Amino acid sequence: MRHGLGLLALACATLGAALAHATVIGPSMVEDAAVLGEGFPAKLSDFGFFRDAARQKPDEFVFPYALNTPLWSDGADKLRFVYVPEGTQLEADGEGLLRFPVGSAIIKTFAFGEGADRRLIETRVLLHRANGWVALPYRWNAEQTEATLALAGGRIDLTTPAGEAISYAIPNKNQCKTCHSIDNKVVPIGPKARNLSPAWLGQMAKQGVLDTVPAVTQHLPVWAARKARDPAEPLARAYLDVNCAHCHQPGGGASNSGLDLRWEQRDTHAFGIGKRPVAAGRGAGEYDFAIVAGHPDESILLYRMASSEPGIAMPELGKASVDREGVAMVRRWISEMRR
Repeated sequence: MRHGLGLLALACATLGAALAHATVIGPSMVEDAAVLGEGFPAKLSDFGFFRDAARQKPDEFVFPYALNTPLWSDGADKLRFVYVPEGTQLEADGEGLLRFPVGSAIIKTFAFGEGADRRLIETRVLLHRANGWVALPYRWNAEQTEATLALAGGRIDLTTPAGEAISYAIPNKNQCKTCHSIDNKVVPIGPKARNLSPAWLGQMAKQGVLDTVPAVTQHLPVWAARKARDPAEPLARAYLDVNCAHCHQPGGGASNSGLDLRWEQRDTHAFGIGKRPVAAGRGAGEYDFAIVAGHPDESILLYRMASSEPGIAMPELGKASVDREGVAMVRRWISEMRR
């Protein structure tokens, strides 16, 4: 927990410093032709998103952001940025995903370790081109001086913050599309208004980078700031929304399951209570329902979350180990349900 709060504080400090600095705008280093062009740049530096890539210091038009409840990826730290070209704006669209202008980009770097021991592993970029979004993975070299295009993905042996030795997977280009896809179109996942802080939204609007502050009825809880006595339901539902709902929703890659794990879904059967599996196969184990109220150990959803075995583990991509804190929160939520 202390580690999570430290990361949150670091992200907020970095965000505040970057936004304050952004009031003094210099010439942009970003290569708009690389963002908008049809090709796949061979190096991350070809985009010019960073003035100091090794230290993840972005260009003035590249804005850091943090998510209230972030996607879990084997305990990796995530450094997130959005690029908004000069003269354009993000647009609010209710509580959901911000609308990104053509020519914008979303950049996410995965890192393990802290301080001088921090190691950048990969940077994924989403480019909003005239014909839609393109997702590309870039792998950092051992010298930490450059990240190169990894269309075929890759594997890296490393140790997670929990002390587990894993084979970390960098997704290939098609696997990026597997998660970032609704109705067979590549879309962003993370920067939804409800999963961004009001302070960040307000500052972006004040600077004219966002057209208006979206009205949000209920923001997702800040996962890193959770306390033992906090209600389990909003934390568990937020966790499932961020880690699972990009596939488990209408139009998503797992829509054939009939399971809808989006935050806004209020039909208890739709998000799993008393719902029989449609296409789980061996992933269902010996269990009959996605969620059995009051009985986490009889629930397929928890059984799959708690596994790292291929064919059973959920999510299928993006993890080689089990998020024990996430499993514990979902377990508590199911345990507290009444039949």
